[in-house]
Amino acid sequence: QVQVVESGGGLVQPGGSLRLSCAASGSIFSIYAMGWYRQAPGKQRELVASISPGDSTNYADSVKGRFTISRDNAKNTAYLQMNSLKFEDTAVYYCKASTSFDSSWGQGTQVTVSS
Repeated sequence: QVQVVESGGGLVQPGGSLRLSCAASGSIFSIYAMGWYRQAPGKQRELVASISPGDSTNYADSVKGRFTISRDNAKNTAYLQMNSLKFEDTAVYYCKASTSFDSSWGQGTQVTVSS
């Protein structure tokens, strides 16, 4: 079963950038669809971006043009490049790896956008 661990969160000013990483282990990374989700206090967890095994990507409307999801199968890692960050991007960001027979969530990494 795959396991995933997020890193790269932190405190950033509005307009700044962060890159989140999601390192996977325990299975063949390249067959997994990877997704980044976020959950702000008092809100439901929402999908931010996803990338398929074939590198097809999908983004929430709120992050289109600002966030970029990518994957490096040689490093068993997915990334979320976040630019032009806004106050409303503040949340815990979670990585999810999934196939038709397996899925796993990471523990989350906090992203705080504050001046």
